[in-house]
Amino acid sequence: MVKDLGQLEAAVMQRLWDWDRPTAVREVLEDLQRERPLAYTTVMTVLDNLHGKGLVRREKSGRAFLYVPATSREEHTAALLGQVLSSSGDRGSTLLHFVGQLDPSELAELRAALDESGNSQP
Repeated sequence: MVKDLGQLEAAVMQRLWDWDRPTAVREVLEDLQRERPLAYTTVMTVLDNLHGKGLVRREKSGRAFLYVPATSREEHTAALLGQVLSSSGDRGSTLLHFVGQLDPSELAELRAALDESGNSQP
């Protein structure tokens, strides 16, 4: 099950996805502090919580941890969409309403992806 992100968790994840490399708490803190004052321990706790939720992986680097997203932004978003569809009373109808909101270029991308996935099945 995909966990909802709080405001600060989302801000941290956005940075990790954008940077796409192992990142220390200090670096996340310094970037976040451009927008608002935060304590090191606050950012460390948020990253620890994200690790506990399975959203980031961490590796030891000296005395500190470096954090990387466990999934891509797109994989995370897709999981959220799946969760929303599952909570719908009528998954198919909800999906059709969603598809009806796509602009023509997004619809063309969806058609191409469906054609490609259909061709890869036996």
